Amino acid sequence: MRRNASLFVAISLLSGFGSSAMALVAGIWILDLTGSTSLAALAGLCVYVPVLAGPWLGGLLDRAPRRPLVMAVNLALTTVLLSLLTVRGPGQVWLIFVVSCAYGVGYVLIDAGETALLPSALSPSELGAVNGWRSSAQEGMKLVAPAAGAGLYAWRGGHAVAVLSAAMPVLVAILYAAVHLKRTAPDPEPARQHGFRAGFAVLTGHRTMRVTVALAAGSIAMSGFTTAATYEIVTTALDLPSTFLGLLLSAQGAGSVIGGLVVGRCLARWSPVTVGVAGALLFAVNCLLRCLPWWPGSVVAAVLAGIGLPWTLVAAVTAVQTHTSTALLGRVAATANTAMFGPLALAIPLGSAAVHLGARPTLLAAAMVCLACALGAAHRPPAPQQDDRPPATAEARHGHDRR
Repeated sequence: MRRNASLFVAISLLSGFGSSAMALVAGIWILDLTGSTSLAALAGLCVYVPVLAGPWLGGLLDRAPRRPLVMAVNLALTTVLLSLLTVRGPGQVWLIFVVSCAYGVGYVLIDAGETALLPSALSPSELGAVNGWRSSAQEGMKLVAPAAGAGLYAWRGGHAVAVLSAAMPVLVAILYAAVHLKRTAPDPEPARQHGFRAGFAVLTGHRTMRVTVALAAGSIAMSGFTTAATYEIVTTALDLPSTFLGLLLSAQGAGSVIGGLVVGRCLARWSPVTVGVAGALLFAVNCLLRCLPWWPGSVVAAVLAGIGLPWTLVAAVTAVQTHTSTALLGRVAATANTAMFGPLALAIPLGSAAVHLGARPTLLAAAMVCLACALGAAHRPPAPQQDDRPPATAEARHGHDRR
């Protein structure tokens, strides 16, 4: 099992490096070719939009062998990325948008597929720790990869970055092939359950999953809601240069690495709901600290936000893996991802509008939302005992062998 854990962490490192490097360079490349900042920003939107189709894309993972499908998606991404070698001028900018959309679809399938594969590769007691290590690996790459990608772009251009990013999915596919999956008994889940409704019903019908996903969704949405307010606090209230935002981003990234490393131990001691509540509370404290007219407070706040957000996310992912039968795990995982990240599409523009009423009121409102989510989860009456148990003999109900 330790071998599998190491493989999944390595997968997160490689995939995180490739996607983070290309995500930044795609926008820079479009900007250089067209001179349009609006078009450059749309590249990021193309990567994000497919998340909204997660529940339907996740259904593919429940109707096909998961490991071969995830490997095939990675190899397809390599082919798509290499098509960027044909970009020579503004006339081929559309191809960068197509590749960005393909990246978004691939991310949804790969992320949900990996979430669904983990219970077949690890024991239930290892899931929380490995999910945390994966989170730390991904956040660490977000600190390293953009700078590396931008440096390579400045040195050798977009084609070199495309080749480097294309190599990552090939290595990831090789690592997936090396993972040892357990051969399990057929899942007794009725075969008639298909489509979006089945995944949504499972997700909302189980208290632990329902509460942890709601905590993660609320905290992640508030992180987007407060983006404009953070800019306003730094540049106006603190009267600091905009480059200070880079320091805050680095501090949050460091907090995310730390949070991912320790969340596994927290999940070993406490329930996913408790860890999710703690993460939401940390993000609320972050919002309150940012209101202080003191720049070190903003740095501490960024570290707390970096710890709190991964805690809510890892708690929710671990709850989904633990309490969902394998037959539906692909679509439930993808539905959970959509529920957690989909609200950002509304929260970011709302935060941009709310900041006109003041940065501090916006931050206070975000803190109140997180506190309300945490209190609602903490004081909720316990569900019937059978609701919070994993499906009967979870080890025996991991479903058909997905190899």
